[in-house]
Amino acid sequence: MTETAETDASPGEAAAEPKPRETSIERILPALEAVLFSSTKPVREKDLADLLEAAPKAVSVALERLAAASDNEQRGVRLEKVAGGWRFVTRPEFDSLLRKFHEVTERSRLSLAALETLAIIAYRQPITLPEIQDIRGVNSSSVLKTLFEKKLITTAGKKPVVGTPFFYRTTQDFLVRFGLNDLAELPKPEDLDADLAATVEAREIAAPTHAMTSIRIEPGETPAEEIAPEIPSEDLPTEPSTEPRSEE
Repeated sequence: MTETAETDASPGEAAAEPKPRETSIERILPALEAVLFSSTKPVREKDLADLLEAAPKAVSVALERLAAASDNEQRGVRLEKVAGGWRFVTRPEFDSLLRKFHEVTERSRLSLAALETLAIIAYRQPITLPEIQDIRGVNSSSVLKTLFEKKLITTAGKKPVVGTPFFYRTTQDFLVRFGLNDLAELPKPEDLDADLAATVEAREIAAPTHAMTSIRIEPGETPAEEIAPEIPSEDLPTEPSTEPRSEE
């Protein structure tokens, strides 16, 4: 079956003959799999429909079927929706095997400073460098450069204030790197707070039980918690400096 695509004809001109669109899922599936298998980046459904000259609804159904078929422990790859498109990825359990085969010995990791800066941009975008530095309290120029080099952020115009600093935002590569389909999938701050609170509470409950099993108090001894430890003067906290510190 085919579906007729609507076309707009300008006044006074004969309407061009509509081009039929493929609607057969069985015919779309093989071509769809071949295109996605050969692509190095996620492909949007609209682009797939235009390439295959197929009806968008048929492409959507075919993608869902392909994703369901590949979501199997007996398969080495699976289809995932990420960064607004679709792509084939290897299953995580084969990470070590593939690194060994491709002789990959180092992992590309972001520093804690880079992750902190990237999180600020992701949740506050668009945001300027002075605003980032105001939140972090340190010079973040070098970290911003690193994120640029890794194509995780880009500029998004300039802020209409004195100095016209650049706005920064995350990129499609950011979504791909963190497995997000769009920014709406970022964890909510309140969810993170609840998860952190639950983790801390669980550790506080488990810690005393574990500690008591390894503490033995002989008769006549004073429990450790009743003894006030002496704090060396060099360990006493000092008044924090108000000068902005520079980040290595």
